[in-house]
Amino acid sequence: MNDQTRISGLIQAAIPQGTTDGYMPGFGNDFETEALPGALPQGMNSPQKVNYGLYGEQLSGTAFTAPSHQNERTWCYRIRPSVKHQGRYERIDLPYWKTAPHVPENVTSLGQYRWNAVPHSDERLTWITGMRTMTTAGDVNTATGMAAHIYLVTESMKDAYFYSADGELLVVPQEGKLRFATELGIIDVEPQEIAIIPRGLVYRVEVLEGPARGFVCENYGQKFELPGRGPIGANCMANRRDFKTPVAAFEDRETPSTMTIKWCGQFHRSDIPHSPLDVVAWHGNYAPCKYDLKTYCPVGAILFDHPDPSIFTVLTAPSGVEGTANIDFVLFRERWMVMEDTFRPPWYHKNVMSEMMGNIYGQYDAKPQGFVPGGMSLHNCMLPHGPDREAFEKASNAELGPDKLDNTMSFMFETRFPQHLTEFAAKEAPLQDDYVDCWDGLEKHFDGTPGRK
Repeated sequence: MNDQTRISGLIQAAIPQGTTDGYMPGFGNDFETEALPGALPQGMNSPQKVNYGLYGEQLSGTAFTAPSHQNERTWCYRIRPSVKHQGRYERIDLPYWKTAPHVPENVTSLGQYRWNAVPHSDERLTWITGMRTMTTAGDVNTATGMAAHIYLVTESMKDAYFYSADGELLVVPQEGKLRFATELGIIDVEPQEIAIIPRGLVYRVEVLEGPARGFVCENYGQKFELPGRGPIGANCMANRRDFKTPVAAFEDRETPSTMTIKWCGQFHRSDIPHSPLDVVAWHGNYAPCKYDLKTYCPVGAILFDHPDPSIFTVLTAPSGVEGTANIDFVLFRERWMVMEDTFRPPWYHKNVMSEMMGNIYGQYDAKPQGFVPGGMSLHNCMLPHGPDREAFEKASNAELGPDKLDNTMSFMFETRFPQHLTEFAAKEAPLQDDYVDCWDGLEKHFDGTPGRK
């Protein structure tokens, strides 16, 4: 075992050439990695006998017949097959984690909403019990739509494991540091990073620095992918090399444990006598990854006018309607503003897409007051929104020159579906009741005199 490293009880593969700190670079690559030499079969996927007495098993993220450029699957070589990591299930209740369709009768989702950061409490919360759903959209039963959550985590999952059959999770930390110990390796994430946990992948979550808080987009539809750059070309925005996928790591541990599964919005738990994180080697393109948001290279206007916010898309989950995403993940980070004779903040608009925003840190340019780090806002489909009076007056009268928009990082979960508030979002989360009043100060400037601005 001299060439391996133990992390959180897992035996991790030696870091091979071309990797960084236990991660392999790339997005959608066909990776291969092994924690024991010779554990990964070569030249075939399913030999009659696998080295070390391992079982071969495929994890499919798409239908077998998906087009080759979309087909995703990973071959795992593990100590036990997954059927040994499940038993008879008992239905359990996690009242704060909701799944679409979820339309409470006593909640109004029509409106512009904004929340302060959900505060921590003295309650001991794990990744599963600390999930708080803010909105749901679409229908998990037809594999469309999403849910937006806040997570509050104070303690690690001990001998407890989880996976979701409902969708992949896009994790956006805002406070604290978490470790995702997955079947395919170890991912550590902290603020200004994101992680993608695929549908069906088993993992546990450990607190490295706490308490931890952040945002989660639960994607019921097609997997996140990089957006097409079109005329932008081959570079900028999010580059594939900056995504990191973990090397193989495994546990061979006999200890009473639990496995919890989320399936069609229901939660079921089973007792098992061992750790399920027992994949010794794997190869394929269906795997978890992380991404450093500071490596995102924004592209914008360099002479006049304001591009659509879609120019800042990091990841997109396509729908059956070309050009209309099931979900877009959009990042608003530090950048230079240089446009001439241009109103530089986001303009007023109504949008067929619905927009759930979150603030990771700093100040958002269209709302200089009230949109706090850890907070969220919702502008549902076809509801008007835009800068408040302070932002409008400042941008309309500023002496324009090159201006660095600094100390800011916020994001948007945007979907083609209306987003419905949960009871938690409407009644327990710290809703700013006066948010809609931020536009009251906007004044009438109309003057019909010809040629007057």
